[in-house]
Amino acid sequence: MFRRLGRCLACLLLLPCLGLVHAGAALAEGAQGYPSRPITLVVPWPAGGATDISMRILAELAGRELGQPVVVENRPGAGGTLVGGLLAAARPDGYTIGQLPLTVFRFPHQQKTAWQPLRDIQPVLMISGYTFGIVVPADSPLRSLRDLVAWGRAHPGELTVGSTGIGTTAHLAMEDVLGRSGVRYLHVPYHGTADQMLAVANGSLMAGVNSTGFAPFVETGKLRLLAVFSAQRSPRWPEVPTVSELGFAHAVHNSPYGIGVPRGTDPAIVGRLHDAFRAAMQQPRHLAELARYDQELTYLNTAQYDAFLRHAWESERTFAERVGTARARGQL
Repeated sequence: MFRRLGRCLACLLLLPCLGLVHAGAALAEGAQGYPSRPITLVVPWPAGGATDISMRILAELAGRELGQPVVVENRPGAGGTLVGGLLAAARPDGYTIGQLPLTVFRFPHQQKTAWQPLRDIQPVLMISGYTFGIVVPADSPLRSLRDLVAWGRAHPGELTVGSTGIGTTAHLAMEDVLGRSGVRYLHVPYHGTADQMLAVANGSLMAGVNSTGFAPFVETGKLRLLAVFSAQRSPRWPEVPTVSELGFAHAVHNSPYGIGVPRGTDPAIVGRLHDAFRAAMQQPRHLAELARYDQELTYLNTAQYDAFLRHAWESERTFAERVGTARARGQL
C-alpha cells in the first residue's frame, strides 16, 4: 500500500511539470503557426486622416506578408494615447497590435495612467515620422511666424490656434514657440487633422499646428505654410523656413511612430511582425503615400526602437517639466 501511495504522490508531483511541458509546447506551436487568424491593428486617430490612410495601406501590405488580414480599428481621442491602455490590457498573443505615436510616451508624464509604456508595451519597429508646421488661412494678413508672434503679443488672449489635441506633439510644438514668446493665446484642440485644417481654411481658426496632413490644403492654395518644425527645410517647400532658423533653436519636433504589441509577446511572434511590416513599409505603394505628406522611412529594428523609446521617455519627461505640463515626479 505504501508503495502504491508513493507512486501516486510521485505522479501528483510530476503533473505540474507535465503541465509546464504541455503549456510550453502549446506556446511554441502557437508561435510557429502564427498567425492563424486576422490581426487587429489599433490606429489611435480618426478614420480618413493622413495617418489612418497610410496605416491602412501598410496593414494591407503587411497582411499579404503574414498570410492573414491585418484589420485597422480606429480608436481616436486623448491625443492618440488610447492605444497605450488597449495594448496594456490585451493578451500578448500577437493578435492585437498598435500604431505607437510618441504621445504614448508623453502622456503618463502629464496625467496619471493605469499603464506605463516601458513596462506594458513591446516595440516592434519604427516606421516613419512627421513634418510639423504652422499654417494660416491663405488670405490671412499674417504672412510669417514673426507676424503671428507679434500679433499675438499685441492682442493677448485673442489669437486662436488649433492642434490635434491636448498634449500632442502639435500642441507642445505650438507651446514651444508661442509660450516661450510670451504670447497668450486660445488653444483649440481637435480630434484629427481634417476638421482642424478645415477650420483654419474657412477662417474659424487664425492658425493651426499640425503634421503634414496640411499638405493638400497648402498645395491647393487654401492654407499658407509659415514655418516647419523639422531640423532642415522640407524639400517639398524649400522656400519655407524652419522654426529653429527663425530663432527657436530647440524647437525641432517630428514625432516618430512605429508598431507595438503587449509586453510579454513571444519574441518569435515579434520577429514575425517585424519582418512583415519591414517588408510592407518598403513597398512603393506605402512609400508613395508617405511622400504625399512629406514623410520618409525612419526604420529602426526592434532593439533599436526599444532603445529610442527609452530615451524618448526621459526626453518627454524633461520637456513636460520645461513647458509646465508635468505632474509631480513622485506620481510617475
